[in-house]
Amino acid sequence: MNESLMPVLPIKDLLSTGNQDLSEFPRSDFEILPLKRSKIWELKEANRCPIIGTCLSMDELVRFAQRYHFNASLNDTFSLHIETINRIATRNSVSEAIQKHLDIKYQVSLARFKSAKTDAEVLNLWKRCFAHGDIAGALWAALTHKQVSNETRGKIYGDIHMHCHQMGAGQATNTRRLAQLEKDYAEMEVAIVLQKQRHVHVEAKLRRRLQEILAEMELFRQAQKDMKALQVRLETIESGRAITEMGQRLMKLTVANEQLQSSTKQATSLAQALQVANGKIAALTHERNVLAAERDSLEILVQSSNASNVPCNPAQFHNASQIKDCCVICVGGHVTQFPKYRLLAEQLGIDLIHHDGGQNDALSRLPEMISRVAVAICQTDCVSPAAYYRVKRLCKRSGKPCLPFKGSGISSFTSALTQVLSDQVNLKGDVIERLKEIAV
Repeated sequence: MNESLMPVLPIKDLLSTGNQDLSEFPRSDFEILPLKRSKIWELKEANRCPIIGTCLSMDELVRFAQRYHFNASLNDTFSLHIETINRIATRNSVSEAIQKHLDIKYQVSLARFKSAKTDAEVLNLWKRCFAHGDIAGALWAALTHKQVSNETRGKIYGDIHMHCHQMGAGQATNTRRLAQLEKDYAEMEVAIVLQKQRHVHVEAKLRRRLQEILAEMELFRQAQKDMKALQVRLETIESGRAITEMGQRLMKLTVANEQLQSSTKQATSLAQALQVANGKIAALTHERNVLAAERDSLEILVQSSNASNVPCNPAQFHNASQIKDCCVICVGGHVTQFPKYRLLAEQLGIDLIHHDGGQNDALSRLPEMISRVAVAICQTDCVSPAAYYRVKRLCKRSGKPCLPFKGSGISSFTSALTQVLSDQVNLKGDVIERLKEIAV
């Protein structure tokens, strides 16, 4: 049984000093049974009392008391029990809530008792459940069964009544026995704790001793190995072979050391020579690349000069104002190189003007000079940032191409002119056609 049992005497018996016989339950030779299960408020007080005491736990009873604001104190379980019985005597919110709660709680028992079709089957099923300790659910299902008679309800009440008496009689003995068992259990726990502590202490002591023995055994085995090795060495020394072998090994190591030192010196010398050679090779390679670039640029210029050495002709343009498109301005670079730049440009029929980027020439002259040319080339490593960015802005504003290049030598300038001739700069109109004719 998983619910605590409350006293199941009728309320009027609990409030009086006399005893009442079970013969109070009305009997008749012919009893009209209901067509459906009985509700809790339809039962007699003698049936409601065991239902509240057995089928509802104290926690559930307290929750109902809190929910519906019972007058009895929550700590006085007997008063709660009496007030609950009185409240479910009629149909109201409390009795309906308890009815619904018990139907849900014991729906398994209700389904089992549903198979009973007669009053005798209900009583037999109750007896079986009572014998197996399944009392609470069977009590609710049996007392509210639609086939149960008042006589059977009286028998069920008698079983519950005597069961409570037996439990009350054995409760004191069980309490004393439980107290003694709890005392014995506490003493046994203390004894077990002490025994565990002693066991742990002894086990730790034995483990330390085992580790010491294992360490001693390892030392003994190592000593045996060392002793055998020493015996072999002693026999070798006594025979004279060890000294001879050591002398031979020393000679071999001396020769190998001398050879290694010689090889090390040679490797160091070779590494230094290789480093010097790599530096020379890098310098020669750079010089070769520069000369090759200059050679290629000069070849293009020579071919262009041989193909056409005619400067820009004003008749080629639609009006005289386009003559300025034959000019190229070079911004930056060394002034000493400009005569060579001009000579190369004249071979291509290009009028070259120069601005030193602000060293001697004022930057204020740049707008007027760029307005006269078709292309601007700028030596980025030989010009001030102010001049470079101003040239870019002026070219962008006037829609003219600006070609930056690095280096102040003839080869760098030649490469820049080659780019102009190869149409890598976006020129306009007849200037593009002229440069293409010169490149061919």
